[in-house]
Amino acid sequence: MKVLLIHPNFPAQLRHVAMSLGQATGNVVVFATKNPRHEWSIPGVSKVLFTPVQGEGLKAHRLANPVQDAVLLGEAMHRTAHELNRQGFRPDVIYANSGWGSTLYLKDIWPDVPLLCYFEWFYDPAGADALFDTPAPAAGEYRAPMLMRTRNSSIFNDLWACTQGLSPTHWQRSQFPQEFQPKIEVLHDGVDTDFFSPNPEQPMILGDLDLSAEDEVVTFAGRGMEPYRGFPQFMKGVEILQKRREKLHVVVAGTERVCYGSPRADGKSWKQHLLETLDVDESRLHFVGSLPYGEYRKLLQASRCHIYLSRPFVLSWSFVEAMACGCPLAASDTEPVREAVSHGNNALLFDFFKPLELADRVEEILDDRSLARRLGENARQTALTRYDLKKLLPKHLKLLEQTAIKGLKARAQSK
Repeated sequence: MKVLLIHPNFPAQLRHVAMSLGQATGNVVVFATKNPRHEWSIPGVSKVLFTPVQGEGLKAHRLANPVQDAVLLGEAMHRTAHELNRQGFRPDVIYANSGWGSTLYLKDIWPDVPLLCYFEWFYDPAGADALFDTPAPAAGEYRAPMLMRTRNSSIFNDLWACTQGLSPTHWQRSQFPQEFQPKIEVLHDGVDTDFFSPNPEQPMILGDLDLSAEDEVVTFAGRGMEPYRGFPQFMKGVEILQKRREKLHVVVAGTERVCYGSPRADGKSWKQHLLETLDVDESRLHFVGSLPYGEYRKLLQASRCHIYLSRPFVLSWSFVEAMACGCPLAASDTEPVREAVSHGNNALLFDFFKPLELADRVEEILDDRSLARRLGENARQTALTRYDLKKLLPKHLKLLEQTAIKGLKARAQSK
């Protein structure tokens, strides 16, 4: 089977699918990406680049920026697709991540090639995410139009053009317009539960940081440090916990950046702002940066309690990875979290906006080892039952094959 995989960031959500396809005899697999990642290659998978070209002097209206970015990516991928086609590569199926714009003009090159789209999120100005911490406008109140509507433009194109869609959780699928939901199958990416597995003997040693002699070590992990993932509430919870527990240490993995949402208007990072405004003991608060997978796994395995927060948004891989490692979890009581866990069974949940409640939940876990053990074991079992890569990867490959077959049938019927 000839497969074209597309994601601006290599290999992102398509990593395991790409690896499996590349290992199979007879497949021809091309991965188109904007990010070359020269240090990372996948056996059996050819990498091609698409590079957006910014027009000189071209400045878009602020509300049109998402459209312009999508068009530039779509144009770049169109050039790459044209060159692949000229070289004789015609895919049997295309699997692409939606929302970036790279799929916008593919049908101009291969009008009858079936398209499988990974739909992660649909932006709704009146949805749970947008109104989570912002009340709806009062009657007669004027608010400037939101970027969300224009951000959906390329997503709408994919919803219309795709042969088949998938979304990793029921919560994420439910955000899309109802008329398109029948095209979208719920199928999580899956987590390698052999790699992410419990190790009760793992000490908290990460590079020069050695907390192996400490009993109370709490963890937090994310790509960035931002309000979307509750970083301000987490830090306020740390302030409370440190005052209550003199021996508590907190380890934070992630980079000092905003991955979702807007940066602070004053130019400061959220980490900088919160360290300046909160009364925390930095000798017991350890920022270890972005960790390689092996070190990140150690962090989860050595954690006495792992804290996770998210707005009503995309469920993080890190949360399921923490579940797979058997972490006792204290997590925000929000929709994406509630789909994965339930309070008292495989996690303790708290109100996203109440750091005091966060601190109380963490203390419950630290003070009751039998509770912590039960929560961790149940979280691990949930990961094995619902999120195990060994079970879900074959379903992804089958869906890809079924999408290719749909294309064959459609071409046969058109003749």
